[in-house]
Amino acid sequence: MSHTLAEPQLTTEGVAFTVRVDSINRDCFISNEALAKLSRQSAGEASPIDTFRAFEANINGVARRMVAANVPGNPLKLGPDSFH
Repeated sequence: MSHTLAEPQLTTEGVAFTVRVDSINRDCFISNEALAKLSRQSAGEASPIDTFRAFEANINGVARRMVAANVPGNPLKLGPDSFH
């Protein structure tokens, strides 16, 4: 049985991805605005998917914490305010 999650998917509004928390997959979405905020933190200009890849561990960590805190939404939406 495979535990591989689906590859992140670029959309016109951001990146859709999946995290696993307590053996449950949860669909998530990070907006282009949130990705732009992360990109500025690294002082670089990158495409949304490149920024997602560069910050994937951080993004997944934030998403898993939000899932564990029972933040509603399907998909769970991460915006600029999700990152400090």
